[in-house]
Amino acid sequence: MLDYKKVNNLTGWLVALVATLVYVLTVEQTASFWDPGEFIAVAYKLQVPHPPGAPFFLLIYKMFGFLALGDGLQVAYWMNVGSALFSGFTILFLFWSITLLGRKLFKMKKGQESKGETISLMGAGIVGALVYTFTDSFWFSAVEAEVYAMSSFFTAIVIWAFLKWDVIEDPREENKWLIFIAYLVGLSIGVHLLNLVTLPALALIYYFKKYKNPNIKGGAIALLCGGVALIIINNFIIPGLPSLAGSIEIFFVNSIGLPFGSGIVFFSAVFLGSLIYAILYSIKKEKVILNTILLSLTFVLIGYSSYALIVIRANQDPVINENNPSDIISYVSYLKREQYGYRPLLHGQYFTAKVESQEDGAPIYLKGKDKYEIVDYNTVNKYEKSKTTILPRIYSTQERHKQIYRAKLGLSPGQEPTFSDNIYFMMTHQLGHMYWRYFMWNFSGRESDYSDAPWLGITDAFSDKFPDYIKENKAHNNYLMLPLILGLIGMFFQAKKDPNSFYVTLGLFLMMGVVLVLYLNSPPVEPRERDYIYVGSFYAFAIWVGFGVLALSHWIGKLNKNLPIAGIIATLIAFPIPVLMAVQNWDDHNRQGRYFSVDSARNFLASCEPNAILFTGGDNDTFPLWYVQAVENFRTDVRVVVLSYFDTDWYVDQMTRQAYESEALPFSLTYENYRKGTNDVLYLYEREGLEAISAKEYLRLLKNQSDLLKLQGSNKITINMVPARNIILDVDVEKVYNQGLIPEGMEALVTDQMNLRVKGEYLTKGNMMLLDLITSNNWERPIYFNNTSLATIGLDLEEYVVMEGLTYRLLPVRKPQNFRAELVNAEKSYKHVMEDFAFRGMDNPDNYFDDEFRRFTSNHRSALNSIAIALLDEDEIEKAAEILNFGIAKMPNEAIAYDLASGQSVPLLFEVGEDEKALDIVEKMTVKSIQLLEFYAKTNREYDREAMISLEMLRYFVPLLEEKGYTDLAAELKRDLERFVGTSGGNSLDRR
Repeated sequence: MLDYKKVNNLTGWLVALVATLVYVLTVEQTASFWDPGEFIAVAYKLQVPHPPGAPFFLLIYKMFGFLALGDGLQVAYWMNVGSALFSGFTILFLFWSITLLGRKLFKMKKGQESKGETISLMGAGIVGALVYTFTDSFWFSAVEAEVYAMSSFFTAIVIWAFLKWDVIEDPREENKWLIFIAYLVGLSIGVHLLNLVTLPALALIYYFKKYKNPNIKGGAIALLCGGVALIIINNFIIPGLPSLAGSIEIFFVNSIGLPFGSGIVFFSAVFLGSLIYAILYSIKKEKVILNTILLSLTFVLIGYSSYALIVIRANQDPVINENNPSDIISYVSYLKREQYGYRPLLHGQYFTAKVESQEDGAPIYLKGKDKYEIVDYNTVNKYEKSKTTILPRIYSTQERHKQIYRAKLGLSPGQEPTFSDNIYFMMTHQLGHMYWRYFMWNFSGRESDYSDAPWLGITDAFSDKFPDYIKENKAHNNYLMLPLILGLIGMFFQAKKDPNSFYVTLGLFLMMGVVLVLYLNSPPVEPRERDYIYVGSFYAFAIWVGFGVLALSHWIGKLNKNLPIAGIIATLIAFPIPVLMAVQNWDDHNRQGRYFSVDSARNFLASCEPNAILFTGGDNDTFPLWYVQAVENFRTDVRVVVLSYFDTDWYVDQMTRQAYESEALPFSLTYENYRKGTNDVLYLYEREGLEAISAKEYLRLLKNQSDLLKLQGSNKITINMVPARNIILDVDVEKVYNQGLIPEGMEALVTDQMNLRVKGEYLTKGNMMLLDLITSNNWERPIYFNNTSLATIGLDLEEYVVMEGLTYRLLPVRKPQNFRAELVNAEKSYKHVMEDFAFRGMDNPDNYFDDEFRRFTSNHRSALNSIAIALLDEDEIEKAAEILNFGIAKMPNEAIAYDLASGQSVPLLFEVGEDEKALDIVEKMTVKSIQLLEFYAKTNREYDREAMISLEMLRYFVPLLEEKGYTDLAAELKRDLERFVGTSGGNSLDRR
């Protein structure tokens, strides 16, 4: 007879070892795109990340950083390994959860497990755990230093702990496990809040154990109690206790006149004293349930106390200190994620609703010199009542979102949406596109890693409809729906054989999937695919996949009357499923050899002169730069300024202090001019007869809070205006020449006045501070922009920037009218590319480069084109050829498919005499474009950005080839083009 406990423990550890080995072998070797760059940087130096923070995550990953032994280039790798280890432990607890639930199904008693039952359960655990190991979304998070791997670990161990508690019979031991679970929940708050979503479903375990005759009413009450626990923790403990403490603090300081911190001390003493008294009372009166609840609350709070790290570190003014939650007021705002705005949940407006009125909401306080001061009021928008609804799903009033709503719902301009449209959007987009599509990615297959890629079914594996660019995409994975089918078999099998456990699993599946979708209430478009949010739901389905093996074992056992053999056969039948998933997913989840997320950041910084100021956009424009400065200590003389953060007082304040080797930024405006509630928006109000205003004069008026600029706002706060669209900056031309700032050949473009024209109808605080910086800096420090920030600034600077490498430097030179190309410092840009830029691994076709890598590659290719154009304009034909060939060698089609920027390099290659390479690009791009357009026509897909670019490339190449004498090829392309549009079009993509 097999020793079940030993076999279960050993098998679980072996499966976890396999999973961990897979993740370690495929782990990213540096900081990935998106949030890992930020998290690695803040964990390495224990700084303050974006709200609501992840303090326990930072503490643990800081320890993984120690394994680099002081080598900054290895820190990211070891933190990524931390995610691999936590993911491996997640698989361990999934295995044990499947076997624990399987014991309940078989009604197995401890010490009486049969050989057949043991083998069947091990097979179920192995297949279910390995299927989840190789799922697309979980594997993605397992190999990068993001919070989702550690969050999944806490979800897995909490579910397992509840299932362990379920089989314990001694009440004293039961309570210990409940307190242990409470502590885990508290710790998980310091990582991610996903764990809390499991509580309603886990409450069913408690109900089914404690009540021997369960019914629908009792189950509903149990779910409700679990929901109450979720609300208590999520709404009352996490933000509620600090909010209450903040209110008491304001009362003590503002009303009573006590010093700062007195209210916090009083609240802490009263709260902790009350909690201790209640615990002692429950012990004295022998109230076991009350004692367990109070101790559980205590341990949740002990776990939650990791958040003290955020306040402690914020008060040390680290370089990355997002929102600066250094006092109770800013800390509460940080926990509530107030910077991300509000999404209506149960009642709200349709996207066509207009604001009827605005009311002042709760006051916004900031810490002043001797009290907390009201600096603004939360604005509450009141929408037309006739255009509001329950369960609002089409609520966003952003113009871009409105257009997408209308397109998805088939509404004509001016047509009002109905409640059925609202529900249709919820079912088709929020649930269908933003959840079920992800679900099918993981258990059926995925067409590609292109944006909005659909899922694949069985027939897709045998279809010839897909073009080569999709077939060759490493994320083109098809599992023949086998994991899905096995999971559905397991779901129905558990529902029939063990209904109580089925409801628990179903609750986990729905709470971490469908319910989470409804709670998040996603807008019609997201910055990237959000499948990683729903891995908890996929985890629950993996339990059913394991039960699918139990179902097969059960049915085979009925036929051969030999459960041990049936268990082995069932395992052997199902085991190829995770093997298939591993084979299909390996190449697009193996992140070895990828460095461009970091190299592109290095290239941006390398494009800047010493002591420069570089403005960037958010996320991928910024986080990798933070990482290379904080961890790899690269170009710490450059001050990276996030343009969107520049609209906040806390961030501007941080810019007034030194960071690494970068001195404070020069501003003429003071804190009183940019604090929260002051100059958040400056509306353009052009005064009659005033065509322009001096930048220095305008800033002087702002600094002195002149009545000449004041407007009365909709609430109790006074706002300032911009009195003229044209803001003139005078330039000391002699100083500029003496400093050698003007690139050779651009002397004729120097201007003694720059018109920093207001683009729209207002300036934000960040635009105001940028204007101040440009004026006060007076050309002492180089100011640069990346392409994203340059496009989003409210001041028109594009006529006054010169490209240097990848960045655009602000200089007092004006681009001539009708000059279509960018102004480029060709000599400096050439040097940066050839001597300073890094492209590690970008020429290796075996490496996996997803859509984000392709986007940054396209940016680099485009920059090389601009530099080549500038070199050609200077008759530097050899250098132009060299830089174009350099780009092709470093970023070849075999590794990163040619794109729009590659197509735009074709005339340049012709111009430098590289006809063969130009024709090679034309051939490869036209083959892909024609295949794509035929595919879209065959599958009746609407043209998206990829299709439109393909169409334009064909139009672009036809006249170009005719001009160069390749008439036969041009005629062939024209015939292909006419199949889709009936006309050859023009040369609209020509950058010259």
